[in-house]
Amino acid sequence: MSEDLFPIPADWAAHARMNQAARAADYRRSLDDGDAYWLEQAQRLDWITPPTRASDSSFDEADFGIQWFADGTLNVSANCLDRHLAERGDITAILWEPDDPSDAPRSLTYRELHAEVCRFANVLKDAGARRGDRITIYMPMIPEAAVALLACARIGAIHSVVFGGFSPEALAGRITDCDSSIVVTADEGRRGGKRVPLKANVDAALALDHCTSVRRVLVVRATGGAVAMQPGRDSWYDEAMAGVAPDCPAEVMKAEDPLFLLYTSGSTGKPKGVCHSSGGYLLWASLTHALCFDYRPGDVWWCAADVGWVTGHSYIVYGPLANGATTLMYEGLPSWPTPSRIWEVVDRHQVHTLFTAPTVLRALMKEGDHHVAKTSRASLQLLGSVGEPINPEAWRWYHGVAGEGRCPIIDTWWQTETGHCMVTTLPAVDKMRPGSCGRPLPGVEIEVVDEDGNPVEPGTNGLLTITRPWPGMLATLYGDDERFVETYFSKFGKDRYFVGDYAQLDPDGYLWVIGRADDVVKVSGHRLSTAEVESALVSHHSVAEAAVVGQPDEDTGQAIAAFVTIEDSAADVSRTELVEDLREHVAAKIGKLARPKRIVFTYDLPKTRSGKIMRRILRNLVEDKPLGDTSTLRDPSIVEHIAKKMKES
Repeated sequence: MSEDLFPIPADWAAHARMNQAARAADYRRSLDDGDAYWLEQAQRLDWITPPTRASDSSFDEADFGIQWFADGTLNVSANCLDRHLAERGDITAILWEPDDPSDAPRSLTYRELHAEVCRFANVLKDAGARRGDRITIYMPMIPEAAVALLACARIGAIHSVVFGGFSPEALAGRITDCDSSIVVTADEGRRGGKRVPLKANVDAALALDHCTSVRRVLVVRATGGAVAMQPGRDSWYDEAMAGVAPDCPAEVMKAEDPLFLLYTSGSTGKPKGVCHSSGGYLLWASLTHALCFDYRPGDVWWCAADVGWVTGHSYIVYGPLANGATTLMYEGLPSWPTPSRIWEVVDRHQVHTLFTAPTVLRALMKEGDHHVAKTSRASLQLLGSVGEPINPEAWRWYHGVAGEGRCPIIDTWWQTETGHCMVTTLPAVDKMRPGSCGRPLPGVEIEVVDEDGNPVEPGTNGLLTITRPWPGMLATLYGDDERFVETYFSKFGKDRYFVGDYAQLDPDGYLWVIGRADDVVKVSGHRLSTAEVESALVSHHSVAEAAVVGQPDEDTGQAIAAFVTIEDSAADVSRTELVEDLREHVAAKIGKLARPKRIVFTYDLPKTRSGKIMRRILRNLVEDKPLGDTSTLRDPSIVEHIAKKMKES
């Protein structure tokens, strides 16, 4: 682990809201007097019925349960919009930067966004949406995506956003799992100069036999591309919006009512519908946006993510808008049409804070410093990293080249399930250590433990756990409370939340996250189930068996390595052609992000005598680590065979 410590820049230290002692005291109080602390923090929100108690949550076996602010009522949409109208109504809420830099940006003030959200809330109600209904949102990165989220929250519907890069089959599975009745989409998306056929993908998903719950499809004209519209089911967004009022009362919601579902990959293959509730989630979004990034009114905030992921939910939409911020939405790629694009956007909109992923930084590093140097970046004051551990080399480049050594870096650790940032360095408080995500935020108590749940010594690798509930955590997995407990609380019992990451704490209390401990691959910060990729491979007519693991990749953090045995009928097929065919097959089944970077053909897979595939051995092979115990293998010679094939692939 790096021993480098980077000091807090002097100008940041001069206007710090707290010092190191105050940070420690705040953290201690959040653990020692949690109810009082969280009721005090809850005053950040505009409650219809203020809560009188903070947590009814417990990780104890006898009374296990997750509830926050249970006797309080509020509306998330009203917190993000209505309460800002009197003082911030004419301030820009959303800045939109299009994919093509020659196209004009758009902006919406809080007053304009409020009217749009109210209109679309009325459109949803006219389409039959009611409180508690699930609504699937499959959109490009355009302002209407944020409008759709906030409109669902306004009427008490539960939104389920599906990333626009997912295939029709993946979309259908997520629609079916939550029994969604309405889909909100666009004719097409634009990304890196290419068109994404969103409406056509929706049509293909709804044509599948098992996807039968959807009654209505609402379509935004994003590109003007020609699409098929099914009478009685499909409606154009603009036409529907033209006939409704710009006012819609906000539904009174309990703090524990679900706000949204977001599907994330699981080690069993079936994606998990992570369910976040209204009060605790919004409080954590608002608090962490302000605390972690030291947000001040007037700063232009840019979270360079997609609303299809939790980062976009929490730090493009809910956190910034709850705080009355100006949030930037970007439709395109950070390196298109030139590797200077991300920095050009910073200059164009005078961005104060940039929050992006290490995989983006590594890609830009490879293009050369001159693409950064040709831009000013004078407005940049703070840099953030999200999605995966950032390697020290990328950290130093981000700090020294992009930030010119004057911008602190906030390297954050969190998950879809945690909802928001959990561990970081605070920009005006903590010294920075490249490669470490820093220290826990208030209310977050972590322990690194061994396989038996015993805490390990500082500097020792172990399994990362969280030992008490926090307001922003998931409430359950949609429709599957049993899987919720099994996934997060079975390994060590219900007294701690099992993160699924290997990590260590150094002697100064800084957390170092090393990688996933389960069968999930994290590509460019996005979690993909190995089982889901394996299922896609095996569905190809040429494949008999497949095993998938993550391999280190300098650009994406991890990449997918697939080990495949083929059917006899495919014996004469060109391996080069088959590799490309399989990669495209997986892309069609799941999405382009899931395409294996490496495919190794083998006559068998390493299996125990009972037939269980030992993926641990495959992981060790791709990482060039000692294989460990191979005595239980049915055919020990398979390891040498696979190692040879890997050299050929």
